[in-house]
Amino acid sequence: MHESIRIQGAKHHNLKDLNLEIPRNELVVICGPSGSGKSTLAFDIIYAEGQRRYVESLSAYARQFLPQLDKPKVDKVEGLSPAISLEQHTATRNPRSTVGTVTEVYDYLRVFFARLGRPFCPQCGRAIVAQSSDEIIASILDLPLGTKFMLLAPVVENRKGTQLDLFKKLKSQGFVRVRVDGEVVPLDQAPELDKNKKHSVDVVVDRLVQKDNVRKRLADSLELALQLSSGRVMVSEIGGKETLYSTEAVCTQCGLSLPVPSPQLFSFNSPQGACQACSGLGSVEYFEPMLVAPNRGLSLRQGALIPWKKGNLLTIP
Repeated sequence: MHESIRIQGAKHHNLKDLNLEIPRNELVVICGPSGSGKSTLAFDIIYAEGQRRYVESLSAYARQFLPQLDKPKVDKVEGLSPAISLEQHTATRNPRSTVGTVTEVYDYLRVFFARLGRPFCPQCGRAIVAQSSDEIIASILDLPLGTKFMLLAPVVENRKGTQLDLFKKLKSQGFVRVRVDGEVVPLDQAPELDKNKKHSVDVVVDRLVQKDNVRKRLADSLELALQLSSGRVMVSEIGGKETLYSTEAVCTQCGLSLPVPSPQLFSFNSPQGACQACSGLGSVEYFEPMLVAPNRGLSLRQGALIPWKKGNLLTIP
């Protein structure tokens, strides 16, 4: 792909053998006095040649439904892409009419971002990836052979309380160990927690060693861990790093949950995608108090409200 659009020998209309190089992927303004050839360059050469080449790349059947533009009088044009042209008189006052809707590219962009987009946490910037159980298992099995690790289910994260009821419940369910504030302890020896301080509790679901026949046990333990912690599981390598996995679109660092990307999320005509401040219109309507009542010293009868002076008269008893 060329880095610029190169035009050589443009003689169309009032252009006199013009040679020009226009950078791509930048905002370029063509200015000059009336009759200097601005519209000729923009519409009759750049747009017309780009559109003509695009139409020629289509099948004969598709070309019959598209307008055919004349080839401009120019020696050579390089670096063109399929072009879109919007003239001034096609502008509309409808706030829901944009360049994307007029050119009909908006619907394709919504599908493009919904299907190929990767969500990131707006708080910490981490990528948010939802993984299936099979994908989590495959990732864990990539650990080197002989790696010792624990499968943890995060059940309490930075919450106040003694968690006594939780410990009793876990013990009745057959669990033996928990990790409290980063320290693994037997449930029988769980420390008394200060109810006024925040604590984190992870259930030790299983302790494993990476080897060839570990998949079945890993799958069973993973399923149990995901059930305990609503779709999240922590893999803690002994003496190594920790990795948090999630089957939901949740930031593993901040816990922020995001909806699954869909075309509706990228539509300003949809309640899911419209800005909450402007409702997708791009502008917010409000009134300026000083324009409504510029003279605060007047009464309503004296005409304090300017809008009441216009149109029909209003009698105030």
